[in-house]
Amino acid sequence: MKETQDGDEDQGVGSQQHHNHNNNYTNHNGNNEGVNGTPQHASRLQRSSTEISVGTATVSSSDDTQPTQRVTPYERLSQDLSNDQKVIKEITLGRRIAFYRIRGEIGTGNFSQVKLGIHALTKEKVAIKILDKTKLDQKTQRLLSREITSMERLHHPNIIRLYEVVETLAKLHIIMEFAGGGELFTKISNEGKLPEADAKCIFSQLVAAVEHMHDNNIIHRDLKAENVFYANSRWIKVGDFGFSTISRTSETLNTFCGSPPYAAPELFKDEHYYGVFVDIWALGILLYFIVTGLMPFRAETVAKLKKCILDGSYSVPSYVSDRCVFLVRSILKHIPQDRFTIAEIKRSEWLENQEFPGPLEPYNLNPSLDISMINEEEREARIILNNLGIREDHLKQASIRDSRSSITGTYRIVLHRVQKKNSGLLETTVDPVIDKRESSSNSVIEKRRTKRFTQSNNTRSVGSKPQSRTCHIL
Repeated sequence: MKETQDGDEDQGVGSQQHHNHNNNYTNHNGNNEGVNGTPQHASRLQRSSTEISVGTATVSSSDDTQPTQRVTPYERLSQDLSNDQKVIKEITLGRRIAFYRIRGEIGTGNFSQVKLGIHALTKEKVAIKILDKTKLDQKTQRLLSREITSMERLHHPNIIRLYEVVETLAKLHIIMEFAGGGELFTKISNEGKLPEADAKCIFSQLVAAVEHMHDNNIIHRDLKAENVFYANSRWIKVGDFGFSTISRTSETLNTFCGSPPYAAPELFKDEHYYGVFVDIWALGILLYFIVTGLMPFRAETVAKLKKCILDGSYSVPSYVSDRCVFLVRSILKHIPQDRFTIAEIKRSEWLENQEFPGPLEPYNLNPSLDISMINEEEREARIILNNLGIREDHLKQASIRDSRSSITGTYRIVLHRVQKKNSGLLETTVDPVIDKRESSSNSVIEKRRTKRFTQSNNTRSVGSKPQSRTCHIL
């Protein structure tokens, strides 16, 4: 058995060159000269957050016989980022970063805030996680490195996609796929438990997403209803990989992280634990919450919650079907090795005839320099990019910088849109309320998020407590 010191699994951010995914803070533009006469400070703002414009628009000739070359959307955007005073002011005020217009807040985290963004070229809505670099200690920097690395390794329709990483002098921006239907936690807290038919659909997608993570040796370590987002009424995405790590099945971890109401017993009593079993336990807690609207282990303090989880007794409402109760009990086993595996969960009677979405077909995360190695969807994406004015020479430059290139970010957004279209998974999302003053108590962006390492989740319930039956962790 190999032990992983997961507190030191990744080197600190900034320890390698910027093309390494673990480097979140490299200043990739050392040149601070003005562009096209732009004041030096405005140029630096633009260059720290987007590509240096490769092509410039051709202006009209004074000779009427000479045709005027059409300015592409990419060229126009590049000009605006360099010369348009309104755009430069938006950048200065934090209302724009790189190719993205920043709108209202859609969530907050322990170390960050999340805002809605609009990609200027594609008009795609994105979620922008914004972090203040001055408040990031080495531990938080390592967590960020893992978050970016984990998201780039995963290619599944039920997992939030990473598009781009943008850095300025003061802030770091992680640009991600936006799932506009709100949190699973918010939906169940407001509307109550899901009918079992709907619960099967949602839970099977959760299981498929976790299976893909584990197949790629990624442990999430913070699976909870607040980190499950609706893309549409019957399609969910797992997000927030801030506590994720890379660990093989035979390796143990030693860092307690995540939310106590979802924590497996071994996290409270053992120095080391197997990441796979901890994620599976969290799936059991999620299943219970989905079909009851309650948490199985509830207490007023973390100390009392710990005792409750270690004692292993919980009640299951009588309206939950026997097959579902059996699956819950088979997952929430005290001994990690006794818990159902992902394969056994998929074969359970309760999930009979359910579909488990598979991973996406292999594709190039960054624009490939070898045209012969791209698939049809990548080829279609390149045609769309070309229509926007992004040519092969732009893609070649972007390939060097990976997720830190605005061209690569645009490529990933366009490719993802093509993949969703071809798979029939284009989401009909709920448009969030941008002005928080106008949002109602039922707004999909009103997060009411619980902080990690707190017990607030397990004290919240939906509706009155129904007649129940007691189970013990075996």
